[in-house]
Amino acid sequence: MGRGAFKGRGAVSNPQGRFEQVAREAVEDGWFPDPEDAPGRPATTVTEERARSIVSRNQSPDIPFDASINPYRGCEHGCVYCYARPSHAFIDLSPGLDFETKLYAKTNAAELLRATLSKRGYRPTPINLGANTDPYQPIDKRYRVTRELLEVLAEARHSCTIITKSAMVERDLDLLTAMARDGLVAVLVSVTSLDNRLSAKLEPRASAPARRLRAIATLAAAGVPVGVLVSPVIPAVTDIHLEEILAQAAAAGATRASYALLRLPHEVAPLFREWLDEHLPERASHVMSLVQQMRGGRDNDSRFGVRLRGEGVFADLIARRFKVAVRRHGLNQGEGFGLREDLFRAPDGQGELF
Repeated sequence: MGRGAFKGRGAVSNPQGRFEQVAREAVEDGWFPDPEDAPGRPATTVTEERARSIVSRNQSPDIPFDASINPYRGCEHGCVYCYARPSHAFIDLSPGLDFETKLYAKTNAAELLRATLSKRGYRPTPINLGANTDPYQPIDKRYRVTRELLEVLAEARHSCTIITKSAMVERDLDLLTAMARDGLVAVLVSVTSLDNRLSAKLEPRASAPARRLRAIATLAAAGVPVGVLVSPVIPAVTDIHLEEILAQAAAAGATRASYALLRLPHEVAPLFREWLDEHLPERASHVMSLVQQMRGGRDNDSRFGVRLRGEGVFADLIARRFKVAVRRHGLNQGEGFGLREDLFRAPDGQGELF
């Protein structure tokens, strides 16, 4: 690990967000001339907030859900590639280290969800937990916002999907198992690589790859529909693991699989470039060359239809490899998880007050 990296953190720096009006500049002031006197690792701080709304609506044609809940803002997992990092700029914080150290817990999330589901005319559609930040990031062990949300959804017999990189999902196996019996839940476990050392640098506070695969096996054994999300596929960094991730996930009990190529919107691109220079300097230029080949010569392409899959020779090769591996391991048979929406019953709540 180089001098610029913090152990247990993904971002190498803390650049200002694109909306901040005060510029930051690192200056050598002589306060820490000796490495032993340098500042310690940045600590995690959590601010409890009272959200005003909780269910977000999505209009993107390339995402398979139109309603989602994010229990937290920021994510302690610290995945350097996270496409959600730029969201911290909206609250005048850095998408860099701030995103993974200055977190916000929506402690009234379950209360708001109950009120939303109780409103007259509410029409159920599967709600995704984890579209932006991980619902099972480490701070959920203390705040348990995700479990509280699942309790409301279970009471209302409302369907949901979960995306996570954390084995903490096993904590809620009692709720998930009961919901699964009625066709109300499915879990996608995101696995990026099978290399523990690489994972510790890419996504430092997420569960280790082997532990995520064990979580897939635990969920499947309990009767919870589970799939694997190979995301992001990073050329010349993680793409080598694509077939083996699918093989091991299928062996563990996953029935569905998907993938997404690396996305580098806004501040994520310079943060990822810094990460490459710090951890993989010998191939940094090659990795970015391949990224740009898939993104029309740019670091990112946000157009619907291509932002998740990319374009060009390398992107087509990944797509073909994925298709062959999925067929080989019997994944993606049938039409999705088939979650039910006809069992919904409005929970007791104060929906009419909102």
